[in-house]
Amino acid sequence: MGYPFSLVLHTHLPMVVNHGRWPHGSDWLCEAAFECYLPLLETVHRLVADGISPKWTINLSPVLTEQLASPEFQKELAFYYENTRRACVESREHFGREGRPDMVKLTHFWEEFYERMWELHRRIGGDIPGTCADLERQGHIEILTCAATHGYLPLLSRDESIHLQLRTAVETHRRHFGRAPRGIWLPECAYRPRYEWTPPTGPEQSKTRRVRPGIEEMLAAHGLEYFVADAHLIAAGAPLFLYRDYFPLRGEIVDAPAEMPRSERRSPYTPWRIASRGGDGDAIAFFRDPKTTLQVWSREHGYPGDFAYLEFHKKHFPGGLRLWRITDAANDLGSKAPYEPDVAAHRIGLQARHFVELIRDTAAKASAQGPALICSPYDAELFGHWWFEGPAWLEQVARGLQAAGVTAMTLGEALEAVPPRATVSLPEGSWGEGGDHRVWLNPQTEWTWDRVYSAEAEWVELLGRADGAHPDFRRVLAQATRELLLLEASDWQFLITTWAARDYAERRVAEHYAEFKHLAELARALADGQALSPEAAGMLRRLEREDFCFPELDPAWARGGAGGH
Repeated sequence: MGYPFSLVLHTHLPMVVNHGRWPHGSDWLCEAAFECYLPLLETVHRLVADGISPKWTINLSPVLTEQLASPEFQKELAFYYENTRRACVESREHFGREGRPDMVKLTHFWEEFYERMWELHRRIGGDIPGTCADLERQGHIEILTCAATHGYLPLLSRDESIHLQLRTAVETHRRHFGRAPRGIWLPECAYRPRYEWTPPTGPEQSKTRRVRPGIEEMLAAHGLEYFVADAHLIAAGAPLFLYRDYFPLRGEIVDAPAEMPRSERRSPYTPWRIASRGGDGDAIAFFRDPKTTLQVWSREHGYPGDFAYLEFHKKHFPGGLRLWRITDAANDLGSKAPYEPDVAAHRIGLQARHFVELIRDTAAKASAQGPALICSPYDAELFGHWWFEGPAWLEQVARGLQAAGVTAMTLGEALEAVPPRATVSLPEGSWGEGGDHRVWLNPQTEWTWDRVYSAEAEWVELLGRADGAHPDFRRVLAQATRELLLLEASDWQFLITTWAARDYAERRVAEHYAEFKHLAELARALADGQALSPEAAGMLRRLEREDFCFPELDPAWARGGAGGH
């Protein structure tokens, strides 16, 4: 057996279907499907056809999976495809009038790309989740779950909320993929051990304290065996915030809170069994390798910043086609030269070989201390969306591993090859800036947590009235629970802090909180014996249609346990 290597791809977008289209809304999802999800599937199919099993570990978040499986998404994707075809034709006519044959050629390049992805979409019956399930059954990939709506688990104020996020995730995964997940991607790789917890913001801060179980205890309760964590939690090193190259943070966030406590320095090149002192239950953690991660994520030091590659930030309007290459280190978009696909393809091969050598060398050094695993986790959207050449690069990496003495493994397989070295405890932290919670909890986002905490408290009170309640009450409570789950998504704080889509995120927090409050008020009225009015029934039907995720949702899942194997 060669050196074990696990590539992990985290695939997630928040609920955007039925919540706008452009510039923020369903176009995000359609763009990700055409530029990332379908190209990655094309890559896997091509590898498998050539007798190479990629053995990728792919997380599909439950809320993303629900959207990809919905008829609404199919309609939006068809609309998006027609717009891209129109953009190619109109851009070609524009550059033809300007006498730019190089740019005309690029419009043909994009037209062929979109047609090829659309044909793949048609060939798989529009079923991206089902295609992934088939690949898992064939042993080519492993699918992980994630918290239902990507809720930031360490900051949620109620254990019931965490149980709900996890149980909903397990049940949704089972419904779409035919089996319960073994592993989970913790949103933002955020972890919290067992300790006496107090709300970090709001009126109850420092007033209310209670011992809360560690995240690993909650995972164990739902049959989830392992998760991915950031290397600084185990290696006591400096954290790397890899989104900094794509979303530069403001100074007050970068310089914010003091560092989290660090543990004794240990190797990130082996799984560790994680348990909190005094806790009940454990889980295994795989840790991100900083060397291979930085080489891929960084636009300054890594492959995506190569001057031959497609420039993400410059687009031709109308239509939004990207037609230029990075060109140089300058941020002047006006100086960018036209993209040359053939030159970019040459660079892909060179950098894939370099990466394979880096894996081998890193593994060889790590193996001097015992069996070692190189775990390289990334956001899937990096490949194809942020870095257009990413899927082709992944294909070349997969083709070069075996000859270099490296064996690709899913996380489940890696656990058999490199079992946990020992049981340890971890400090609190994430893969965000500073290795703590500052990206998601800071002066710009505190108000969002006030609303989350208020809704959680009210929701838990309503749960206590659900037993034996009227069917209308249970239906309203189920929809209120959906709105709470959507409110809890960590995406909103990220988009606010990074200013990537601040207005949209703030509006979504306000909307889901308002809808939750309306439903909670309606639920209390029903519990007190009032009938469901026609107006209230209409509002309920509208929300069930718009926020359609998790159709089998049972608020009783919040009581914990019994969701997994």
